[in-house]
Amino acid sequence: MKLIVGLGNPSKEYTNTRHNLGFKVLDKLSQKLNVSFKFEKKFKAEIAEKDLGNEKVLLAKPQTFMNNSGDSVLKIVNFYKITNQNLIIVYDDIDLGLGKIRETGKSSAGHKGAESIFNRLGTNQIRRYRVGIKNPNLKKGLADIFVLQKFLPEEKETLKAVIQEASDKILKFLNF
Repeated sequence: MKLIVGLGNPSKEYTNTRHNLGFKVLDKLSQKLNVSFKFEKKFKAEIAEKDLGNEKVLLAKPQTFMNNSGDSVLKIVNFYKITNQNLIIVYDDIDLGLGKIRETGKSSAGHKGAESIFNRLGTNQIRRYRVGIKNPNLKKGLADIFVLQKFLPEEKETLKAVIQEASDKILKFLNF
């Protein structure tokens, strides 16, 4: 079994913000896999399931707010006995330019959702897809405000393309 976790914040006010890019990637992935999300109270997450031949894939969008994502992920990992090798997290990265994706990393680079997961699972040895949201006009010290802003109209095409690319990379990992 594989678990793909997209990070974001619950609540309509955050729906189209930069910090919810992980949710957006999972929404695209769920379309491609033809599955729907359902809230699972015991996991504090929206979950979608897909059987891919002899393997099950779970998509999860924690509903605990970004800084507590690890609480939800730990519940899912423990319940399904998912190994670190079968876990992928997808999240926004303010240090990468919009449209860029990085698949590796040794630290959370200050991302509170990733830190929460690493702390709760006791490891940072987890496959991750960091999707860039950086805007060259961002002023230093405003990162906390910037990540909660909506994408600009002129960023929409790049955003659409990077969501497509990230979901394709995950599908390739899943051999789908």
